[in-house]
Amino acid sequence: MPGDDAVKSAVYPVILSGGAGSRLWPVSRRAHPKPFMQLLDGETMAEKTFRRALRLAADGPVMTVTSRDYFFYTRDLYEGVDERVSRHPFLLEPMGRNTAPAIALAALEIQAQQGSDAIMLVMPADHLLRDEDSFIAAAGEAVALAARGYLVTFGVYPTHPETGYGYIRRGRGLADSTGFEVAAFVEKPDLETAQGYLESGEYHWNSGMFCFTAGGFIEALERFAPEVAETAKACFSDMDRSDQPLEIPAKRFARCPSISIDYAVMEKADNCAVVVGDFGWSDIGTWRAMAELYDSDEAGNSIHGKAVVVESRDCFIQSEQRLVAAVGVDNLVIVDTGDAVLVADRDKAQDVKAVVDQLSAGAHEAAVYHKTVHRPWGRYSVLSDEADCKVRRITVKPGQVLALQLHERRSEHWTVLSGAAKARIDEREIQLKAGDMLSIPAGTRHRLENTGAVDLQLVEVQVGEYIGADDIVRFEDVYGTPESKT
Repeated sequence: MPGDDAVKSAVYPVILSGGAGSRLWPVSRRAHPKPFMQLLDGETMAEKTFRRALRLAADGPVMTVTSRDYFFYTRDLYEGVDERVSRHPFLLEPMGRNTAPAIALAALEIQAQQGSDAIMLVMPADHLLRDEDSFIAAAGEAVALAARGYLVTFGVYPTHPETGYGYIRRGRGLADSTGFEVAAFVEKPDLETAQGYLESGEYHWNSGMFCFTAGGFIEALERFAPEVAETAKACFSDMDRSDQPLEIPAKRFARCPSISIDYAVMEKADNCAVVVGDFGWSDIGTWRAMAELYDSDEAGNSIHGKAVVVESRDCFIQSEQRLVAAVGVDNLVIVDTGDAVLVADRDKAQDVKAVVDQLSAGAHEAAVYHKTVHRPWGRYSVLSDEADCKVRRITVKPGQVLALQLHERRSEHWTVLSGAAKARIDEREIQLKAGDMLSIPAGTRHRLENTGAVDLQLVEVQVGEYIGADDIVRFEDVYGTPESKT
């Protein structure tokens, strides 16, 4: 079995970080998705995946494929893990097109940098592995098989008849390896079928992690999904690779089919292998799966935050700020984020996505944003939101600057709580310090910059006949923030 050193010297980790994780609403939202959710130890899944990738890569780079919306926050999280974050490349998607196009662009970049024989190990950013040592061992087997020309996936020993995962049926064992040929990929089954899979011992959960050479994957894509391969190559040719982060051209990428790696390649190729492991894998796709990470009391209740339970059983309660009291209820998920409350039967946890669908259909901000919203320059928290007035607490990081912009239908009023700032109001520049107040009339160009060495804290009051997020005209923005965002 290949050891850690063999893996580290051979593999180029690729992290896929996208998707909203809508079944974990209201904590996971489009602007702050599942990879950024904190677990019991206070670390996010994105940080945990990056740490795992660093173990695999030794001193080599780790590539992350994500969107511009998530780039700055992801980079900040990574910097807390590896201060040399600039050595790790990012590949930014202009929109989500599922996993096959994302992996294709990563493979083309790795091939250009490392050659066709470079071995990629692809991992989603929002999966949890409790036994990373076992996974590192499995990765060693996968790397060895990838070097032999296999397209390798990772199977997980099922612990119960799960209906929310796809399955892999293993075939015969491979020579000089603990891996197997893949006999079939199977869609999410019903409960009776899943029970049969569990009893047979031949089926394993499909983990969504992969290992192959960059050239081998591109060849398979050309054969089985030529339209994806062609579009990816066109995007790669048009991409400015002279600077970081690498950005995929939007117009060409929009024409790429939206398809998963399973449908595009893995289910069609005849050189697929599976390495099976028991490394405590979970994609934490629902609140029921999240609840299983927590210890429970004698009545089966799991509590994270402030809660009181009376004559209640098998409940999961998470409250970030307010006290939640549950009396005489069973088998519930209760999640309170301050601006939204979820109450659901644990057995219906998969259906939470329907809530997000309804919110999205009604253009409700709760489908996208939390009360606290992270931005490249810092963050803001909504303290009050009424039809004619919104109050926000804003934090601007040292050296960061907000967009030069104006609002046509609302005025803004700033009160500096701490730190030092420079404000631009039309053509004037004004220095601000703690205790200073400044009013910006509607129709006035304005910009704010933190000129100090510590975080700038201020309270902003927006007043007007309309204070929607689309009441904004941007003139300059160093972050390239989309027009619809504040």
